[in-house]
Amino acid sequence: LADAAALKKSAAEYAHPEVKVEIDSTCFGRNYFDRSSIDYEDVDEDECAAVLADTLALKKLATDYYHPEVGVESVDSTSFGRNYFNRTSEDEDVDDEERAMILKEAASLKKLASDYLHPEDGIKSVDSCAFGRNYFTRPSGLDNCDVECEQILADAAALTKSAA
Repeated sequence: LADAAALKKSAAEYAHPEVKVEIDSTCFGRNYFDRSSIDYEDVDEDECAAVLADTLALKKLATDYYHPEVGVESVDSTSFGRNYFNRTSEDEDVDDEERAMILKEAASLKKLASDYLHPEDGIKSVDSCAFGRNYFTRPSGLDNCDVECEQILADAAALTKSAA
């Protein structure tokens, strides 16, 4: 169970890069920007400002990528697009069934993306007819199942150790 909790924590940290990193107080590193040996005459303030602006833009892009459920907050007033689903045209046949199917598929894809990006949410409901078979504890298992189980558990432990 501890391994599963560690894997869940690792997956949550991967899926949420915006969460602050908790650092042990015994960890340390060298700050190359505030060191006394730096020559501040060679530092270009415009270039530093441009680098910081690029960093903020990349952070916003990463947050937008990892949270598709948030949606677009603000849009440039000069940008526009044509909505092919809500327009009314006299010379076109509007197929309501196709529109409903497309919107249903889009909602399904949005739910799938949200489930992929948030593994910590878990499964909310499961079909009562769904079941699985445990090949390790079945009575008709092979005699060498213990060896296979030990090998699989050792591989899982190695993967857990490499993931941590």
